[in-house]
Amino acid sequence: MSDDIKKQFWKALADSPYVMVGTTGSREHHIPMNAQLDKDANSAFWFFTSTDNRLANGGPAMAQFASKGHELFACIAGTLVVENDRAVLDRLWSNGVAAWYDGGKDDPKLVLLRFDLADAEIWTADPGIKGVFKLMTGMKMNEGDLGKHAEVAL
Repeated sequence: MSDDIKKQFWKALADSPYVMVGTTGSREHHIPMNAQLDKDANSAFWFFTSTDNRLANGGPAMAQFASKGHELFACIAGTLVVENDRAVLDRLWSNGVAAWYDGGKDDPKLVLLRFDLADAEIWTADPGIKGVFKLMTGMKMNEGDLGKHAEVAL
């Protein structure tokens, strides 16, 4: 099941790459970020940000994700690291990213963060006919009636 749910996670994240990210151990609220995905890197994704963003220094972090149709939810643990590889920046750069940085790829405030993924807890919401019937009639719900749940290494 874990391989199946991981595939569902990556597909849902590619469809709507928005996550809430925050460093662990801080009392600061998580902030919305647009994950930059690389189809060949299933253990990391990246964020473009600025030097004045509270995440810019990196460190242990958590990200929360809810898919576009609310069929999949994930809580992802990992470490934010400043990405210094110019080839990665060039590969992930787009017009949408450029709109945020007046100096383009050489903007002095530009920071590219790599989120090295450790593990995640993923839930899918797919009740099926039996689960929907139980919900509609007030019957007792059992684990799995509404979807799947897995703790996975990323």
